[in-house]
Amino acid sequence: MSKDYYKILGVDKNTSTEDIKKAFRKLAHQHHPDKKGGDEAKFKELNEAFQVLGNEEKRKQYDQFGADFEQQGGFGGGAGWEDFMRAARGGQGGFGNSNFDFSSFGDVFGDMFGFGGGGRNSGERRGNDIQVDVQLDFRDAVFGVEKEIQLTKINACDVCGGNGAEPGSKLKECHECRGQGQVRRVQQTILGAIQTAVVCATCHGHGQSPEKICKHCRGEGRGRSESKYRIKIPAGIDSGGTIRLSNKGEFPGNGGVAGDLYVRVHVRPDTRFVRDGNDIHTEEHISFPQAVLGSTIEIDTLDGRKKIAVPEGTQPHQQIRLRNLGVPEINSSRRGDQYIKIIVDVPKKLNRSAKKLIEQLEGEIEK
Repeated sequence: MSKDYYKILGVDKNTSTEDIKKAFRKLAHQHHPDKKGGDEAKFKELNEAFQVLGNEEKRKQYDQFGADFEQQGGFGGGAGWEDFMRAARGGQGGFGNSNFDFSSFGDVFGDMFGFGGGGRNSGERRGNDIQVDVQLDFRDAVFGVEKEIQLTKINACDVCGGNGAEPGSKLKECHECRGQGQVRRVQQTILGAIQTAVVCATCHGHGQSPEKICKHCRGEGRGRSESKYRIKIPAGIDSGGTIRLSNKGEFPGNGGVAGDLYVRVHVRPDTRFVRDGNDIHTEEHISFPQAVLGSTIEIDTLDGRKKIAVPEGTQPHQQIRLRNLGVPEINSSRRGDQYIKIIVDVPKKLNRSAKKLIEQLEGEIEK
């Protein structure tokens, strides 16, 4: 019975070649025989399926003929799976001096067996990610604020826009890779001579190069310049929180994409409020009579001064909870709470009349 290669890789017939490669990579790592819990038989089956579906020509034949399609020679050139595993583990025999083309899945096995590969997209250059730090006042972190940041970094050339060509000149087919964006090279490995496809060093995978290079950046497509960004800090952010600005990092040059810019937040503490997650903690001092008899006091909240009732018989360090007066949750209408710890101030000295009143009160309490 013919094997269903799509089912083996867990994909359907409309899956792109790139997604097939991703599916194979994931399953290959999971079942690799040299890993704990690996399954050599399953790995062999996955490899067999990928050799067909990962190759556009073979995939067309498989889709057309189905059960009549026969895969030839394992990895190619007649080398079988046992030869491959023996060679990959350092044994004798296997591929000898065969020239096998690994370009279709060299990047998949690259981290397993140490050879390169990959196609035009996988080699796309990406600029460095960078990080800047901003200081926020406590209230700005609680309720959100807009900030302008300014930094000097490597950006796309202002003159050529990053393509390395002198303005007005045309881009021509790269003479090194002939417009393919990649070149082939042969590596001598334990598997023999392996041919892989690598990103063209001349056009960096773009497939084109300028007729005249930009005089401003000398064809690099980049240069150091100042950048300004206005960012919106969301309400509820805390110290250590990070905001990512995609493609606002450093630009790598012609044929690449910029990295990301990370804005790390540091919040200045407030003398009145202590934050715990989305809750706020404060302390209020009251007198002994206020604690015994109850009272109305005015306190600080994030929303300004508010009056609250202190119930009679309030104990020292008792907490009063005010709902929805804490810090807003990020991207939500919900807020935390405010907890007020009551500190009862006991006088250190009393005059005679006050002392007498306390003694009378003590007698009443004992009754």
